[in-house]
Amino acid sequence: MRPLEDVRVLSLEQFGAGPWATMQLADLGAEVIKIEDPTVRGDVGRVVPPFQAGGSSLFFESFNRNKRSLALDLRKPEARSVLEDLVRGSDALFSNLRGDKPAKLRLRYDDLKHANPRLVCVSVSGFGTTGPRASEGAYDATIQGLAGWMSVTGGPEDPPTKSGLSLVDFSAGYLGALAVLAGVWRARREGIGGDADLSLFETALSLLTYMATWSASRGWEARRMPSSAHQTLVPFQAFEAADGWLVVACPKETLWRGLCDALGESALADDERFADLAARDRNRDTLLPLLQEAFARRTVAEWIELMSVRKVPCAPVNDIAGALADPQAAARDAVVKYEHPTLGTVRTVDSALRLDGPRQSLERAPFLGEHSEQILGDVCGYSRERIEELAALGVLGHGESTVNEP
Repeated sequence: MRPLEDVRVLSLEQFGAGPWATMQLADLGAEVIKIEDPTVRGDVGRVVPPFQAGGSSLFFESFNRNKRSLALDLRKPEARSVLEDLVRGSDALFSNLRGDKPAKLRLRYDDLKHANPRLVCVSVSGFGTTGPRASEGAYDATIQGLAGWMSVTGGPEDPPTKSGLSLVDFSAGYLGALAVLAGVWRARREGIGGDADLSLFETALSLLTYMATWSASRGWEARRMPSSAHQTLVPFQAFEAADGWLVVACPKETLWRGLCDALGESALADDERFADLAARDRNRDTLLPLLQEAFARRTVAEWIELMSVRKVPCAPVNDIAGALADPQAAARDAVVKYEHPTLGTVRTVDSALRLDGPRQSLERAPFLGEHSEQILGDVCGYSRERIEELAALGVLGHGESTVNEP
């Protein structure tokens, strides 16, 4: 069995953080039932450009492989009994709706424990279910601004800058997956489920880590650093070589001496101005021009070879295609592919979580409502007549809108 093959998760999710969370579980073998609102054509990720066709997109594929889709209009009164029947046969109910939605839609543990006292209800919202911002929508970019990330990203002369990746969404997704696993473990041990109330904002605050500790404890002020430099460790940044850029990290004295040796600047290693981490930070304005001048003498490949021999952590600054083509990615089978009925060949990055045993075979993301009949039969035990009755009532899809709330 795959690690999570005996776990079933219902998910009311869309766009980034929520689908990313449950895909981690699906990649480990969990059965993830993606409950989609048919009145808004399902998860908004289905129509994110630039590569979309036939009710799916490459964006959607990146977040929803290995799942099944159930179209269910929860606004219909009859849908409530369907949801509760699904809950009876499931381990967890996951959502990434606005913080006020779980209460309004009655998706909390107290609302559903009568159907399954072992149910784990995990909510990932912008700000959590309490506090003055609970009813506000949020996206990765707005949280990066609010949580201080944009104040420390980019160069000193740049405007406030967002990370090039949706790191708040992805981090909150990992946290959501962890909450599901912890909650299900506790429920199986103690026989009682419960709620997990997570937020993008608190996730982003937690990832400030040492900067937050320095600021809260000593009033330390962060700043945007040139060449993506570390706030206090020197050298720990990007350097321009003769034909491009590379990143070098020397947070230990042995690495610093190895770097000096590779650069042919052994005298720097014995210079009292650069004797330790604190001294190099204090004298960075003197040291960095010396290092920059040295790095300009050779190509990126030459520096990589010289420093690799001395075990100095370094890497070229790749574009995305270069990263995917790195020999390490090939050796680890990091990029995988499958065929899609409307999108053709899809090449994507496999799960980074690797455990002994068989890996999950990759299945494309589902079409909207593709598994509705199968799920209602397998999980709820509904007859074909009952399913047809629900379809006639519009519970499984009726009408169309283009409105999607964050």
